[in-house]
Amino acid sequence: MELNSKIYIAGHKGMVGSAILRNLQQKGYKNFVLKSSSELDLRNAQAVSDFFEKEKPEYVFLAAAKVGGIQANNIYRAEFLYDNLMIQNNVIHSAHLNNVKKLMFLGSSCIYPKLAPQPLKEEYLLSGYLEDTNEPYAIAKICGIKMCESYHRQYGSNFISVMPTNLYGPNDNYNLNNSHVLPALIRKFHEAKEQNAPSVEMWGTGSPLREFLHADDMADACVYLMLNYNGQQHVNIGTGTDLSIKDLALLVKKIVGYTGEIQHDLSKPDGTPRKLMDVSYLHSLGWKHKIELEAGIRLVYDDFKNKQNVKVW
Repeated sequence: MELNSKIYIAGHKGMVGSAILRNLQQKGYKNFVLKSSSELDLRNAQAVSDFFEKEKPEYVFLAAAKVGGIQANNIYRAEFLYDNLMIQNNVIHSAHLNNVKKLMFLGSSCIYPKLAPQPLKEEYLLSGYLEDTNEPYAIAKICGIKMCESYHRQYGSNFISVMPTNLYGPNDNYNLNNSHVLPALIRKFHEAKEQNAPSVEMWGTGSPLREFLHADDMADACVYLMLNYNGQQHVNIGTGTDLSIKDLALLVKKIVGYTGEIQHDLSKPDGTPRKLMDVSYLHSLGWKHKIELEAGIRLVYDDFKNKQNVKVW
């Protein structure tokens, strides 16, 4: 991938895609073709086909997806399955038809079975039942992995897949109805502090263990693998360490400076008990994360306050 190679980032306005774009720009890449979802509906096969025939990108980062937290995944099951299947099918197939030199598909750690051994190794894929709340999303992502693998095996297409752990960073979604846990906690604690609320409600028991990776680290890993990895096997991207949701909440509480109590809403689901990525394969390929969790959350909280145009304490 040369500095003047034509690069298409699908989903460049989202947290993942925008991080990849920033990383590439910082490294000197400058020839991008970028389309927002309003300009190009990736669920529309004809529109995607026309786009690829016209633009002929050489490299593709497929970061576009319909995403959300536990509640959104559980409620909008049909949309999470249909939209994601259509997006990835159209982009991967058009990349094949238009001789794209290399494509990277970004999946999610939820592809692994609910009760798979921990930490999650790449070979655990399809070894057991999925977590019910996000099964449609996970199935779509598994199909994306297998589609890249199949085009690789049948046609020799250089299509690779990466599976990031839970991500956080600039351009995250802070909508409390469909966000992931970390941005939801940041917003809840911030608003509670702002309003002098006596307590903050947290979903579930707080006992599940989760791993978190800053989006800028994820983007750096993606660009590194795009330049250095050509295998059929999907690659986990993470930190290799985790903490409980309760400990995460306490960390966010400290960073925000909130002094009230935490109350648990036990009517809400916990989700998978643990999702820790085994990143030994990624480390063996020569990449390791740089941003530790507390420092990363402080960066994100500063970004959140700036975006909300609120008073800085």
